[in-house]
Amino acid sequence: MNRVQSLCRTVTTNRVFEVAIVIVILVNSLLIGVETYATHEAITRVQTLILGIFTLEILMRYVAAESNKSFFTGGWNIFDLSLVLIGYVPEAVFANASMAMAFRVLRVFRVLRLLRTCKEIKLIIAVLVKSLSALFYNLMFYFIFLYLFAIIGVSLFRLPEKETVPPAEYARYESYIEEAPHAPGNAADPYGSLDESMFTLFRVMTGDDWSDVRYNLITASEYNVIKVSPAVITVYHVLWFVISAFLLLNLVVGAILNNYQIVMDDIKKAERKAKNAT
Repeated sequence: MNRVQSLCRTVTTNRVFEVAIVIVILVNSLLIGVETYATHEAITRVQTLILGIFTLEILMRYVAAESNKSFFTGGWNIFDLSLVLIGYVPEAVFANASMAMAFRVLRVFRVLRLLRTCKEIKLIIAVLVKSLSALFYNLMFYFIFLYLFAIIGVSLFRLPEKETVPPAEYARYESYIEEAPHAPGNAADPYGSLDESMFTLFRVMTGDDWSDVRYNLITASEYNVIKVSPAVITVYHVLWFVISAFLLLNLVVGAILNNYQIVMDDIKKAERKAKNAT
């Protein structure tokens, strides 16, 4: 190890240096928020200075790394390096305003550098990454039930199109629309199509005024606009809410907690191994 590498490693692992970088990241994040209200030459200069500090930091960490492989296989190093390189691309190179706006949004991701400043946050991210495979299968399980209930919802609760309502039933249909309009006013029939039905079920899962959907359908049943009893409407929505909000979400939480314990055990094993090595 040469003197420059040793010096860079000493500096980048120093607690004072880490705190200083955290402060710079906080200032950068604050200014990104300020720039959503107004821009000023002073803010631009400070942001340029901060970009220079981030560049110096990433160069020092590169020099301090044991090898190119150890640096470029580190996920946080690639993340930080990408954000720094994005900062040097001028918006003038883009052909239109929409591309420039999209690029400006990428720069906002510098706020995410705050994630690497805390060991606890790094632990949470490690747990989430380790849980991706389990979350994928939980998502598949959720989608199967979502698809099944969406098809049932379309089959049972789809309202008739205005043009297809028989003249003898048109008066009841108009009365229903007047008494129980969709909320908001420009909303589609909650179960009018498969994709809309899936969105409605997602809304039910979040608890977003899903009881209004039930009440509107019960009103439609009372006006004989749909041929389903209120009991079936109630059982359908309560059953989906119980399955989605309790069973499926608890499966996700259980998978994350299980992987949290696995990551914690791995960290403890690594710490014991390091102590035994010394």
